[in-house]
Amino acid sequence: MKRERKSEIPEVVKELGIKIKDVIEDNKLKTREVAHDAEMDVENLRKYLKGSQEMKVSTLFKIAQALKIHPSELIKDL
Repeated sequence: MKRERKSEIPEVVKELGIKIKDVIEDNKLKTREVAHDAEMDVENLRKYLKGSQEMKVSTLFKIAQALKIHPSELIKDL
């Protein structure tokens, strides 16, 4: 049985996921390697990339560190 969300996911969360996915692809990285470097489960990272799950600020910092970029690069222009 699939759970329903209490509220709709904001569009900016989806845009952030697309931006992270683009950085991963542009740097020819593998999602599982980024997840490993960010010390997180690959399935959770995939949910963030699809924009189906919101992330904490600390998670954003971990992902940015794994991508070797500053977190502000991920959120600018959103």
